[in-house]
Amino acid sequence: MTASSTRRTTAARTRLAAVGAIAVAGALILTGCGDQTKNKDSASSSASTSTAPLADKLPASIRDAGVIKVGSDIAYAPVEFKDSSGNTAGIDPDLAAAMGKQLGVKFDFQNGTFDTLITGLRSKRYDIAMSAMTDTKDRQEGIDSETGKKVGEGVDFVDYFNAGVSIYTKKGDAQGIKSWSDLCGKKIAVQRGTVSEDLAKAEAKKCPAGKKLAIESFDNDQQAQTRVRAGGVNAGSSDFPVAAYAVKTSGGGKDFQIVGDQVEAAPYGIAVAKSSTQLRDALKAALDAIIKSGEYDKIIQKWGVADGSVKAATVNGGK
Repeated sequence: MTASSTRRTTAARTRLAAVGAIAVAGALILTGCGDQTKNKDSASSSASTSTAPLADKLPASIRDAGVIKVGSDIAYAPVEFKDSSGNTAGIDPDLAAAMGKQLGVKFDFQNGTFDTLITGLRSKRYDIAMSAMTDTKDRQEGIDSETGKKVGEGVDFVDYFNAGVSIYTKKGDAQGIKSWSDLCGKKIAVQRGTVSEDLAKAEAKKCPAGKKLAIESFDNDQQAQTRVRAGGVNAGSSDFPVAAYAVKTSGGGKDFQIVGDQVEAAPYGIAVAKSSTQLRDALKAALDAIIKSGEYDKIIQKWGVADGSVKAATVNGGK
């Protein structure tokens, strides 16, 4: 008991003082525990980020948030799609998860129609777009591929895969289609905003009079596949990995067949706003890291698309 306590003149005062001291001590203990818990959580979060070898390459705002928001058309198997449990799966999500370990962040895939992804990037709804998007000069420069007019600032790409475009038909019913020129006088289903749609429109301009190529464009590739399967069009077109996956899996492999060779082989790129150079460079560093470690090859081989693998990340390699 302290000297001041001994100067109390009654037992009641002594008890009150003791109770007050206990209450103050308890409050201090609880406050100390709360601070320690908070500090422990903060330290844990900081440690999680600091253990990622490339975390310091990210912009501080993204590093602190711990999340990269990804715009993606999640209906493009095997690149990105919903599995039987409703989870986002595929080549892109697997690569993103591996890159996330290097950067100390989570890649949060948010579903959107393909032709709105770059717009979403410009409006900052997304930090990046990762959706089997072909890196082209038009997209880099913000040019509408059909009109040739400037429609936006354009984007930068971090290229991570190579793929061409394929034509497919109902199995056993090629209808004489072996190349794009064979589509004149026929109907084709494509996904809106894709290179397949661009190629179809370009081919339609070449068709002779009386042999028009009719193009049906859909919000996603699954809708285009359904149209081909139902016989509403003569053929469909999509990127080779997607067409090959559909041929292998749709109807147990009985629905479709690829006709002719893939064309317009070009890189897939992760799209980043022109102003986000630090994020772009961080993504490139993370991609190079998983290529060097062998994790990239494991993912590519898992999905059976090793022919499209790259040996290094490239910025704006599209033509």
